[in-house]
Amino acid sequence: MHVYRKPPLKNFGRVSLFCFCAAFLFSCATTGPGGKKSLILISDQQEIGLGNSIAAELEKTEKPLDDARWQAYLTRVGRKIADLSDRPTLPYHFTVLDNDQVNAFAAPGGHLYFYTGILRMMDSEDELAAVMAHEISHVVGRHSVKTIQNYYGASIVTQLVLGEKSDELIGKISGLVLSLAMQGYGRSNEFEADEFGVYYMDKAGYNPNAAITMFEKLAAMSGKTDRGWFENLTASHPETKDRIARIKAEIAQMPVTSTQRAIKTSEYRKLKARLPAPKEKKP
Repeated sequence: MHVYRKPPLKNFGRVSLFCFCAAFLFSCATTGPGGKKSLILISDQQEIGLGNSIAAELEKTEKPLDDARWQAYLTRVGRKIADLSDRPTLPYHFTVLDNDQVNAFAAPGGHLYFYTGILRMMDSEDELAAVMAHEISHVVGRHSVKTIQNYYGASIVTQLVLGEKSDELIGKISGLVLSLAMQGYGRSNEFEADEFGVYYMDKAGYNPNAAITMFEKLAAMSGKTDRGWFENLTASHPETKDRIARIKAEIAQMPVTSTQRAIKTSEYRKLKARLPAPKEKKP
């Protein structure tokens, strides 16, 4: 006679316990200025580990610029803003990539990349700070982590909580993160990064009006080249005019002294002259 026995619940219980603990521990994670919180099931350490793995994969195909002065300068500007952000203790990494595309992006855990193509468009440290603060805001808002959670669901969170970080898993996440980097986050995330970014660059002592001049430069590129950092082909990405209008409205609420700060151009222009000439496009 066959006696029915319930299947062992050991693994189920282990997974449930980890998921419950993850929800309990990380549900109050900081995701913005003013104490903004969101439900985050991936811990800081897991996010940092993911970011390190993604950075290692990225740098197999992307070439860092061979210029120590530029790398040090980008790090100095980045740290100035990151240290005043709402996630100051992350191990941030700032890297210039020798690539003519007009783009900049952030990977999970604080890896930020700037292509030489976008650096050539800038004329001041304040414009660099505008883009830098926007990207740091994506990290503060944990936009890539939220997207990973939403896209892959509970299964990927469970694997990360259990420490099951396989090459296949990293490959999937890397593909998603790099796609976000090239196409932009959703409408609400981009608006949020714009809002936080202007706040952080002002807090770091930069003139927030530089965000407008930088964004207008990028907006003028629409239709002339491959879209990258500011605007792309995805329908969910905010309209350029809407983003600029929101930024202007935010700046209008700031003290007049913020918008009267001197724009820092001297050092930036010297470094800009060191950037390699654009590579000839293959026919």
